[in-house]
Amino acid sequence: MKKLLIYLKDYKKETVLAPLFKMLEATFELFVPLVMAAVIDQGIGGSNASYVLRMGGVLILLGLIGLVCSITAQYFAAKAAVGFSTKLKHALFSHIQGLSFTEIDTLGTATMITRMTSDVNQVQNGVNMVLRLFLRSPFIVFGAMIMAFTIDVKAAFIFVVTIPLLSVVVFGIMMWTMPLYKKVQAGLDSVLGATRENLTGARVIRAFNKEQEEIDAFEAKNSALAHMQLFVGKISALTNPVTYIIINAATIVLLYTGAVRVDEGTITQGQVVALVNYMSQILVELVKLANLIITITKALACANRIQSVFEIESSMVWEQKLSGAAINAEAKQPEGSVEGQRVDTGAGGHDVPDGPQPYDQIVFDHVCLTYAGAGAESLTDIDFRVKKGQTVGIIGGTGSGKSSLVSMIPRFYDATKGHVLINGKDVREYGMEELRQMIGIVPQKAVLFQGTIRENMQWGKNDATDEQIWQAVETAQAREFVEKKDGKLDAVIAQAGRNLSGGQRQRLTIARALVGKPQILILDDSASALDYATDAALRQAIHTMEGDMTVFIVSQRASSIQHADQIIVLDDGEMAAIGTHAELLEHCEVYQEIYYSQYPKNKS
Repeated sequence: MKKLLIYLKDYKKETVLAPLFKMLEATFELFVPLVMAAVIDQGIGGSNASYVLRMGGVLILLGLIGLVCSITAQYFAAKAAVGFSTKLKHALFSHIQGLSFTEIDTLGTATMITRMTSDVNQVQNGVNMVLRLFLRSPFIVFGAMIMAFTIDVKAAFIFVVTIPLLSVVVFGIMMWTMPLYKKVQAGLDSVLGATRENLTGARVIRAFNKEQEEIDAFEAKNSALAHMQLFVGKISALTNPVTYIIINAATIVLLYTGAVRVDEGTITQGQVVALVNYMSQILVELVKLANLIITITKALACANRIQSVFEIESSMVWEQKLSGAAINAEAKQPEGSVEGQRVDTGAGGHDVPDGPQPYDQIVFDHVCLTYAGAGAESLTDIDFRVKKGQTVGIIGGTGSGKSSLVSMIPRFYDATKGHVLINGKDVREYGMEELRQMIGIVPQKAVLFQGTIRENMQWGKNDATDEQIWQAVETAQAREFVEKKDGKLDAVIAQAGRNLSGGQRQRLTIARALVGKPQILILDDSASALDYATDAALRQAIHTMEGDMTVFIVSQRASSIQHADQIIVLDDGEMAAIGTHAELLEHCEVYQEIYYSQYPKNKS
């Protein structure tokens, strides 16, 4: 929690003024029992009506001043707490965005959502309550005890015994419940994860008639969470009754002692009433303090969970990003250049002919990939080269590592062995902006964001003109349906593109990647929802684009990659073969099996 307090540094004034005004309110409140004692002893006891009225006016004035102080304190506390949570959310979101896919996969989406929302809100409430009550309540408790000593020392010793006893109860329950609240938040993670999974996969659940099973599973997790909340709630609920028992017992003893002292003539009746009022103030404040402790306990548990996310460091270290001029200079490296070229052999291992030749733009140098927590390698000894302007097809069975392979080019994951090079330079040596500007990627799952078509297209290039957007949309075979939309480029896309078909979403995500005219384009099974004619037209349009773009096509369809300059065949994380369609069809059994499962032999 201490490390999170840096987000309060811009609210130093508020964090001082909020408790200060609460202390002022508490100070005026401590004078009220003394005024009441004077009213009883001098006003009522002396039958002095004017004195009673004057003291009544003093009570009203004390109340008004206390109200103003309280409202002022509430304002400053709320301003500091809300500002703190805003900065904390921004920092947490920024930190999560800086984590690699490895850490994000390990944490899980449900956990991160809970910590960004529920946990931060709990910490915000904790900060608000601390600024308002953390000093006020102890101030009144000990102030009441001191004021009691000014009235009668013997009676005040009842306060000396009562307050430590109450403190033991309150802080004992706090220490008991703090680890339990951590378990409650973990249970909330589980319920949120189940909810997210069910809502995301609602169609699949209904398709397989698994509604009741999912309902039962959700109810089991929800019941476990409810059980934990009830258990910790019962423990926390002990605070109030135990506190009331101790206070009421102390009040009985105080009344008895006060009666004896009045009978002895040591103190007056008004002073006894003042002592009882001070005891009542202690009761009220300790109840507030008990509730504050519960809130603080929750806030501390949530703060520790948030801090644990901040303590996770990305497994990827990026080089300092280049200036825009340096990036453009790198992007404009001439096609025949061999600068930074690490090898002097062609894609097939043959000597490069004399004269300017396309350089090896992408090199996988004996690359292996093992995901965090995985027992075995997902990719093993991947070794190939791709020249600038080539089209590379990647094909293989389900789970063979196709997406894993292409995800290492934009450095979503780092190779655990070997090196991935672009333009003769290890991807680890690039800055993030520099690397990602060179690469356009269309993931397997077509994801669009809420907004207009134009806004989604400008993700590929912030300053893209309408002409550039239309050019990309046309290349992606999406112009026809975009022109039919009301508003065309200003047509609104619902969250996740729910108001579009699967094929429309895929074509728009391809257009988004093409807007920036990247050096390298990765199509990760991004045409699966397109018909064969549209798929063929898309590939032809990409092939005719200016700029000599290198294209990676991951696909389950042999037709989508058979015209590629080279095809990589993956089998259980290993390269079964690499070559052209004709070469693989003749020599590679894995490729033959895939191809002939889609086309009869007599048509091959």
